[in-house]
Amino acid sequence: MSLLSSIGSPEDVRRLSPEQTTQLAAEIRAFLVDQVSRTGGHLGPNLGVVELTIALHRVFASPRDTLVFDTGHQAYVHKLLTGRQDFSALRKAGGMSGYPSRAESEHDVVENSHASTALSWADGVAKANAVQGRPDRHVAAVIGDGALTGGMAWEALNNIAASQDRRLVIVVNDNGRSYSPTIGGVANHLHTLRTTRGYEAFLSWGKRTLHRTGAPGRFAYDWLHGLKKGLKDVVAPQGMFEDLGLKYVGPVDGHDVSAMEHALRRARAYGGPVIVHAITEKGRGYTPAEQDVADRFHAVGQIHPETGLPVAPSRFGWTKVFADEIVQIGRDRPDVVAITAAMLHPVGLAPFAEEFPARTFDVGIAEQHAATSAAGMAFAGLHPVVAVYATFLNRAFDQVLMDVALHRAGVTFVLDRAGITGDDGASHNGMWDMAMLRIVPRLRLAAPRDEPTLRAALRAAVDVDDAPTVVRYPKGAVGDPIPALEELDGVDVVARHVPGTRAGGPDGRRVLVVGVGSMAPAALGAGESLAAHGLAVDVVAPTWVMPVPEALVKLAGEHDLVLTLEDGVVDGGIGAMVAQRAAEQGVRTPFVHVGLPVHFLDHASRDQILTAQRMRAEDAVRDALAVLARD
Repeated sequence: MSLLSSIGSPEDVRRLSPEQTTQLAAEIRAFLVDQVSRTGGHLGPNLGVVELTIALHRVFASPRDTLVFDTGHQAYVHKLLTGRQDFSALRKAGGMSGYPSRAESEHDVVENSHASTALSWADGVAKANAVQGRPDRHVAAVIGDGALTGGMAWEALNNIAASQDRRLVIVVNDNGRSYSPTIGGVANHLHTLRTTRGYEAFLSWGKRTLHRTGAPGRFAYDWLHGLKKGLKDVVAPQGMFEDLGLKYVGPVDGHDVSAMEHALRRARAYGGPVIVHAITEKGRGYTPAEQDVADRFHAVGQIHPETGLPVAPSRFGWTKVFADEIVQIGRDRPDVVAITAAMLHPVGLAPFAEEFPARTFDVGIAEQHAATSAAGMAFAGLHPVVAVYATFLNRAFDQVLMDVALHRAGVTFVLDRAGITGDDGASHNGMWDMAMLRIVPRLRLAAPRDEPTLRAALRAAVDVDDAPTVVRYPKGAVGDPIPALEELDGVDVVARHVPGTRAGGPDGRRVLVVGVGSMAPAALGAGESLAAHGLAVDVVAPTWVMPVPEALVKLAGEHDLVLTLEDGVVDGGIGAMVAQRAAEQGVRTPFVHVGLPVHFLDHASRDQILTAQRMRAEDAVRDALAVLARD
């Protein structure tokens, strides 16, 4: 029987001999490559924290001691060591979450997979332990150096350092990367620590040399060792953490279980906040990941385990359309610059960066800074394009509102993976943006339905220099073009249906179906079904939905029912905005809104979520017919 199969809880990990931990690490890596290659998931980050996680569970007694993983990308090993070894349905409906999940285990604490939050969580738990008189409980937070580029992490560090009696250990998982190589001053400082062995070498030399001279030499060595703070700053400038009042241990080889255990036990015994600096390698032990320059297999789909090549190459996607169009815009417009928050490749800015390196800015995991820095660039004569996942713009709402919109800054926000993303779960669904951004004065938002409208929307967005613009699009492949039959003052009519005969002939009533962005195909399907029930139907797919086009309000008044479909939160979403504007102008047409509820959605495929939330064309048709039947 393999060692891994014998692990049912952290207690089993603590009973292993040092030699057995080496075997366990090898088995875990083989398991991850085999299983994640079947399902897809975050492979590279987990291959890099195998020994580190084993050491954590040998030193700390979860769940009595609290373990917090920043972002949760690297929690697969933690799951394996806490009795969860069925990865067959990883990130699928009914299967294991790709992130820590309280529903799965008492060993999981933080489910939110947004970065730079772990230290604040850990600070809160440690404070609670102190207030409630629990000195025997410890907190260990694992944070990647990429997450240390986020300002929230430093707010937490500032507070953690304010009290020296909280039992909190911070493990900096330093692999030099977030998605791509980590950038910025913090990363550079950690790189210095990673590559400077001068402190240890100097002390080792001093100990050997001075101890040979007897008591005077030993006294001199002890005096020098007492000056370790100044000495470290000279030969290994790690004083950044110690200047905050935090004890520092490291750098430590994060792939040596014994070394990690020793460092963590020292940190645990200290009794106050300690930083343990672990050097790891993302994708460790799997050659295809180690050789992947872009992101070390940060996240993969189904792959061939031997080669790392995709089982089914992805179709041409929305992100690739953006990547191509922004380069063309950059060639035409030297004032256009690109900003990314540590996701150059995932959001499609790598081609732009290759052609215009001086006009590309990776600010690290710092969406707030990205938005306000963009406002400054706009003030100084540039037009910034800030490309982020839709879910991550939530973190910069105040900056969009008060720094960009208030100052009438011409900044374009491109929201990738808007709407339902599915398998990454609640924190990654980009479903909040439209309801959230609707209250931002003068903001203009586009939800293109296909490749041509995405390209046109980008062109239009960067032409706006007195207000924020937003262009949002979903995850995945781009569907077939949906051409407009007619354009009515900014509203594209994509289908018109005369009544059918299946339901006994036309009844004279007209329905307006509004498809927002990726819901345009469902709107077309709903229009066909409603026409077959004897109704006259117009289907529209406006690209620019904020502010609400006047032509859309006018169309609403010309119909007997308006059916809206959107892949965002339905309360306060686009449909609700149209209904509100119509009511303000005296339009009494009833509305039926199809969209997402104000709930956190469990991980599942997009199709499964659409079905579960009754967002398919047939669901929309049933709801519309039910309203018409009441009239």
